[in-house]
Amino acid sequence: MTETLTERGRAKADRRAALLAAAARLFAERGYPGVTLEELGQAAGVSGPAVYRHFPGKAAVLAAILVDASQGLLDGGHRTVEEVAAPDEALRALIRFHVDFALANADVIRVQDRDLDSLGDADAHDVRRLQRSYVELWVGVLARLRPDRAESELRIRAHAAFGLINSTPHSARIHGRRPADRVVRSILEDMAWSSLTS
Repeated sequence: MTETLTERGRAKADRRAALLAAAARLFAERGYPGVTLEELGQAAGVSGPAVYRHFPGKAAVLAAILVDASQGLLDGGHRTVEEVAAPDEALRALIRFHVDFALANADVIRVQDRDLDSLGDADAHDVRRLQRSYVELWVGVLARLRPDRAESELRIRAHAAFGLINSTPHSARIHGRRPADRVVRSILEDMAWSSLTS
């Protein structure tokens, strides 16, 4: 019985993930207001009404995309920092972690940029709270590496590095094609390191 429930739970989680991936893609392409719940379900291979088994409405889908991404960044950032002791290694690991996120989640970044203001107040508060905590995680590592710098400066540097890395979904195109991830990753990691430590 437990095995069946586990399989059912896994299948439900897989359908939820498929819905969120399809929604992120559609919202990134057309904007949150330009996508119906029926189109979202169709893109994920389920009927429109079946979406309601996972989310109470389209607003909840948008919230899940952005809250899940922010929570994932914060949790992953903490794990990354806990795995290394030296501050320079921690910063390099954080940069690699965030670059990996940006390369794997270009649609989510586009949705964040364009549709954050479409969130309800409570969900927007949650996203901003999680993102502030993520910034402070970076500031803590930077402060260990550069104790001579004011935290306010380190915070600006962290935000600037995020802007650089998160611009990739918009800017890393050559004649409509994106270069190989390994090329983009190397450039972003070098530039982020320089901007954070100069």
